[in-house]
Amino acid sequence: MNNYPHPIIAREGWPYLTFLVIAAILVTIFAGFAFALPVWLLALFVLQFFRDPPRIIPQNPDAVLSPADGRIVAVERVPDPYVNRDAIKVSVFMNVFNVHSNRSPVDGKVQSVQYFPGKFVNAGLAKASMENERNALWIKTLDGQDVTSVQVAGLIARRILCYVGQGDVLTRGQRYGFIRFGSRVDVYLPLTATVKVAIGDKVSATSTILAVLAKNSV
Repeated sequence: MNNYPHPIIAREGWPYLTFLVIAAILVTIFAGFAFALPVWLLALFVLQFFRDPPRIIPQNPDAVLSPADGRIVAVERVPDPYVNRDAIKVSVFMNVFNVHSNRSPVDGKVQSVQYFPGKFVNAGLAKASMENERNALWIKTLDGQDVTSVQVAGLIARRILCYVGQGDVLTRGQRYGFIRFGSRVDVYLPLTATVKVAIGDKVSATSTILAVLAKNSV
């Protein structure tokens, strides 16, 4: 199954890319390629940053999919401050070379969306989870289990985008947001979930399974 409602280049990047390409062309025409080279390189960087390729969605309905590309920086038991429970937190750190489109980790209904202003420390640090600007999506799965997906801004990231609200129904792999220029996503899971990744693993949004939820009768 492939879920991808947007073009290969994320729509969030179109204004930046359009501006830079036009600027590079004008500088090339009026000043020469040597002067325009830095602008062309910046446009190339923006192009790779805002790439948003389609992904194949694993068919296991109990799988919790990675909401972001990046590297696992935390797997630990912690309190989930957004749902008031003990949980397993799996954190994905995105550097500026990762895809920054965020996808739903599970099928379910959005119970709440909570935004918190905050700092912009390095998203790879543990304290970023609670100190940085962040946006928490509490999702209840079809069999009643709670999964919280938290977009966390980073040192360079200054803009968290979330396109869903309370009551919306999400499917696994559905694109729901974007974070610009380096960031992190924390996923809080039930204690009964079986984690399938370890610290240091590289993961891909949607195609990597972070964990498998235990069967739960509604």
